[in-house]
Amino acid sequence: MSARIFIDGQAGTTGLGIAQRLAADGGFTLVTLPEASRKNPEARAEAMNRADLTVLCLPDDAAREAVAIAPQNARILDASTAHRVAQGWVYGFAEMLPGQAEKIAGAARVANPGCYATGAIALLRPLTGLGLLAADAPLSINAVSGYSGGGKSMIGAHEAAGGPAFELYALGLKHKHLPEIMRYGGLTRAPVFVPSVGHFAQGMLVCVPLHLEQLAKPGSAAQLADAYADYYAGAENIAVQRGIWGANLDPEGLNDTDRLEIFICANEEAGQVVLVARLDNLGKGASGAAVQNIKLMLGLGA
Repeated sequence: MSARIFIDGQAGTTGLGIAQRLAADGGFTLVTLPEASRKNPEARAEAMNRADLTVLCLPDDAAREAVAIAPQNARILDASTAHRVAQGWVYGFAEMLPGQAEKIAGAARVANPGCYATGAIALLRPLTGLGLLAADAPLSINAVSGYSGGGKSMIGAHEAAGGPAFELYALGLKHKHLPEIMRYGGLTRAPVFVPSVGHFAQGMLVCVPLHLEQLAKPGSAAQLADAYADYYAGAENIAVQRGIWGANLDPEGLNDTDRLEIFICANEEAGQVVLVARLDNLGKGASGAAVQNIKLMLGLGA
């Protein structure tokens, strides 16, 4: 018997991506509602009750409202920002810590990570967790994403004739992913986070520049690469390039996959490194991570 999944907000980018992945897998049945009932609270609650798992692909306020009307026994995966640092919710980054996948598997409420946050936490958590970087270190995070994660207005602007080639945004330095980056990255001091959007549909690079002297323990860039490789040993969806990477990096290099890659770029003589995570913002950064969490929550592996 296939697992029953209700995607509340299936028409959006993430919801469509999840539906497509589940359809390709073949082991799932989607619980759907007629167009006229998609905003009806009673109909949505009934759909949640029929489903083995509900996935919320909604704006934050709507996601909170959906949780409020959900049956008590409903298991929920929320792809919005609403519950990523909320009490009682498990963070859905399975490779973040030993035992995290098991926590996701046993949880009734799981928050799917943000795309930028996935890259940043993948880079930061090993360093803070291993005591290689102080939690209050002054850090900056620079990132570029494809425009597909920016919502209808951004997608429309980039797909129109003469769309922007490149944009910095969230220049008020209060991006919505910062709280989860700090909590799950093991930081007590907010990093300066500068996201940007390129004129390509999907793909992402997240970069953390460091001086080696910022490390709490002396070490070389090559030793950092080895530390990442050891930390993520056995993680099916995360690959670490051992040694120092000196070639160009294409943000679209992992498009249409659910993987994440980590690179260490360095000028050893200057004592400088740039830590880089590459992922598909629609894959491991959104729908791919959601399907991984769905499978974990339903005991189907990942």
